[in-house]
Amino acid sequence: MKTRRYAWFLPALLGMIILTSCETQEKAPAEEVATLSAAEEKELLDQAQTLFGVLPASMPGAEEDTPEQIALGDKLFHDTRLSENNSQSCNTCHNVDAGGPGVDNQPTSLGAFGKRGARNSPTVLNAGYQVMQFWDGRAADLVEQAKGPVMNPVEMAMPSEAVVVQRLQDVPEYVAAFKAAFPKERTPVSYTTMARAIAAFERTLISRSRFDEYMEGKQDKLTQVEKRGLKTFIETGCITCHSGPAIGGSTFQKLGLAHPYATTDAGRYDVTKESSDSLIFKVPMLRNIALTAPYFHDGSIKDLHEAVRLMAWHQLDKKLDTTQIHEIVAFLGSLSDPSRKAAAQ
Repeated sequence: MKTRRYAWFLPALLGMIILTSCETQEKAPAEEVATLSAAEEKELLDQAQTLFGVLPASMPGAEEDTPEQIALGDKLFHDTRLSENNSQSCNTCHNVDAGGPGVDNQPTSLGAFGKRGARNSPTVLNAGYQVMQFWDGRAADLVEQAKGPVMNPVEMAMPSEAVVVQRLQDVPEYVAAFKAAFPKERTPVSYTTMARAIAAFERTLISRSRFDEYMEGKQDKLTQVEKRGLKTFIETGCITCHSGPAIGGSTFQKLGLAHPYATTDAGRYDVTKESSDSLIFKVPMLRNIALTAPYFHDGSIKDLHEAVRLMAWHQLDKKLDTTQIHEIVAFLGSLSDPSRKAAAQ
């Protein structure tokens, strides 16, 4: 009787096992991918070393920075007194404290008086490796960039250079620090020396990752899915723009090169007024990209998978499948500095 009573159980159990097995196969981790052969591994590493090169040990200009300038720049970078209402510092939008990724992880940043900027704040980490600064390249280097936000009416909103300098001169500690940092300057406290000090500090914000160890020949530093992602990244054509040690940041490109991208932002045209620069933006660095959401100049895309899909379509006329996107995102994750993390959302 017991056998009859429970006779239904074995087929049902078998069915559950089969169903579970099917579900497990469908939801199998994408990390379970084909292993690259030794020859493929070597070829991929050789390609990567040629396309990206090694991140230099220091940023351009760092050889002239002194410990005094760096220390002063660190203090200025974190000082809210550089904003009109003492509410905003450089670090507010470019957070580097407690492992911050150099951004505020907001679509666009709030300024001193509660207004949002028009563009997403890019990371300050590794920024000095870029060819120019800002999305539209309106600053030639970190010194010029550091001058911009302080007097931007939406950002830190200081009314003039003179007011900034006076505020700094009113702090005895700053007067002494500027003299120590710029002993050869007839006027140590100036708007330019302020920017030079901030730039000196920013040039210390070098961020490395497992990818750098891989580039040194340590192939085990990337997982198989990350390596396949690197391979897909190269073969898809992403390296057309995202190459060099910073994985971008060295060129400008039209947004919507293959298919139009909806935006009212004219990009570099606002700087040059040349029609050929309409919708031209600096290609962003991809280092720490997994930590710096949301994405694009307008901060409109929250998810990195979606950002990859859209860029492949708008820039390369490619429709990537789910596996390709997953692989590329896995590779991009290897570009994250293990000491950094995104802000809690």
